Amino acid sequence: MFNPFSKSENKNHINYLASLQYPDFFKMWLAGLFAGSSHWALIVIRGWVVYQISDSSMLVGLVTFAAMIPMVLVNPFIGYLADKFQRRRILQLMFFINFIHNLALGILYFMDLILPWHLVALAFLQGSARAAQMPSGQALVPNIVPKENLLNAVALNMSTVHATRLLGPLAIAPFLNYFGDNENSINGTDIAFFICTGFYALSFIFALMIKNPSTGKITSESFIEGFTEGIRFVHSNKPILVVIGITTLHCMLTMSFESVLPFFSVNKLGEEGLAVSFLMMFVGVGSLIASLFLAGASDEKLKGRTFFIFAILSGIAPILLGLSTNLYLSLFATMLMGIGQAGFMIISHTIIQLISPDYTRGRIAGVYAMYIGGSMALFNFLNGLSADFIDPGFSIAAQGILFTLIVIFTKNQEVLRSIYSGNSKKFAS
Repeated sequence: MFNPFSKSENKNHINYLASLQYPDFFKMWLAGLFAGSSHWALIVIRGWVVYQISDSSMLVGLVTFAAMIPMVLVNPFIGYLADKFQRRRILQLMFFINFIHNLALGILYFMDLILPWHLVALAFLQGSARAAQMPSGQALVPNIVPKENLLNAVALNMSTVHATRLLGPLAIAPFLNYFGDNENSINGTDIAFFICTGFYALSFIFALMIKNPSTGKITSESFIEGFTEGIRFVHSNKPILVVIGITTLHCMLTMSFESVLPFFSVNKLGEEGLAVSFLMMFVGVGSLIASLFLAGASDEKLKGRTFFIFAILSGIAPILLGLSTNLYLSLFATMLMGIGQAGFMIISHTIIQLISPDYTRGRIAGVYAMYIGGSMALFNFLNGLSADFIDPGFSIAAQGILFTLIVIFTKNQEVLRSIYSGNSKKFAS
């Protein structure tokens, strides 16, 4: 009988779920699936609630900034802790914090006590816990899955980050246009907030089941010395630095659009909150397509060629979205954005994991997340701020053009040329 989780005896058979045969990875994947669904659903609800009560894209950008800036502030500490303490314990604690956060946010909204500053403060708390979750989870993957399954594992793990852009907004979409029979009755946004809370409760339960006790290896007791060692390693290792550099530009110029979706939906498409959810869902559809494709890819040269293709698509798709004034064309554009963005990020994560030594993997993941998170936080705020003064479609399209040109003009850079030709393994530790 065919077992989708088992290793295939037939080399021509593609096993998309191979890494799920490892019990700890399966539990971590389920925890990440529910956490990711909650995260992306929360971005949709929170952005729409802020836009409703303030009518300001700048404030939406500020809340998004508050949710993302912890990747700069928190990740250095968590990367250090992930190399010093058990990585599963950090995951468990962060999932629990986000469960409490979602519960508090849902209660505040249900009791009609929510204010803009609540959303900013709670977004910072939620972002801090999620920022801490990511490097510890990324560092744990190579400890629970063998190297030959690493691309498959990273693709499946990253599907809990990117493809859940479909699952989370899909779970709450039926409720966003429901307002109840009177002002004292429960409405759809109340339900959506509590769905997010339930998702994080499940992620915490599955995280508690992970047994792997792995940690990194810190040679000094001082955080400053340990963090400095990680920074020094990244900046002295040219392949890692180049990959982090191009990925930071990718996140800055192609993945910082969430703060303008409410404005885009209302003012360019003539739609309401449900359209925000649909736009995010179609990013998730594209992400799911890319995740499934890469979960079945094992050829190194194919990985390199598709890395370049995903980079180009990541630049072109925002141009299409920025120029669109039609909902269906916008949905198609966001699907292409999902394919390009998820494909690019999955492969860049795989390369970083492949070429990072385990003793400093947590700190490298922390530095990596710090750079990409900081760039996304800054540009989400700037895009939200500019949307109150200029057409956000222009900004999105201009950033897409800039990233496309960067990819084309850096194609022959030594490290990137090796990666695009499928030779990234030569950089492995």
